[in-house]
Amino acid sequence: MANKERLYITVFNEISSLIKDGEYPVGSRLPTERELAERFKVSRPTIREAIIALEAKEEVSVKAGSGVYVLGNNLINDDFSREISAFELLEARVLLEGEAAALAAHMRTEEEVTALEEALKSIEKEDIEDNTSAGADRQFHTIIAQATHNRVILKQIQFLWDIQENLGHIKAAHQSVCIKERDSRITDHKAIFNAIASGDSNAARESMRKHFRDLLQAMHEETERQAVEAAQKKVSEMRERFSLGGLVSS
Repeated sequence: MANKERLYITVFNEISSLIKDGEYPVGSRLPTERELAERFKVSRPTIREAIIALEAKEEVSVKAGSGVYVLGNNLINDDFSREISAFELLEARVLLEGEAAALAAHMRTEEEVTALEEALKSIEKEDIEDNTSAGADRQFHTIIAQATHNRVILKQIQFLWDIQENLGHIKAAHQSVCIKERDSRITDHKAIFNAIASGDSNAARESMRKHFRDLLQAMHEETERQAVEAAQKKVSEMRERFSLGGLVSS
């Protein structure tokens, strides 16, 4: 029994590490029990026990008939996190990910370029099939972070993505601009890929910064639109509230 317990704990730790390293990004579905059993060379009951432990730690969510999905367990749900604005998050991402792209262009391997190209194709497919999902987008940026071969940078970028995916107001803001800016979003990601694939650090940095400039501009425009709508609604409500039509006879 002791050996069995140690075995499922070992598998739990390995899967947890893969989640933290970005191989299984937040929102993605884990491989099937059979695939995991083959990968870790253990029985399917051992995999089930490891999944139960992961679910207890709130690292995954088991959806009946659908599969096991990765949760954003890296987010610290405190007052600091909840008070972060979508603009602050994008500002932090452009500073960190711009330099990450430049370093990735210098450090990336051919395998990472191939993986990045596949992620780019997934983004294009995702935009067509489900433009509210950010799974492929996160994978694209995670591969770039991994290609820096700097674990501190990878960890920080993963944390920023956890905030974006788990704080409702930021996720909603990001989704709204991505849906409206689909064409420019795809163009920006292609430019980032081409720069990294060619090993051009300066172009990679500038392409990543342009991507975030486009997002920021779209977010400013969306925020202004919402503010105008809110003001118009308030004026309309005030006009209706203080109309004397029902009090003064004609």
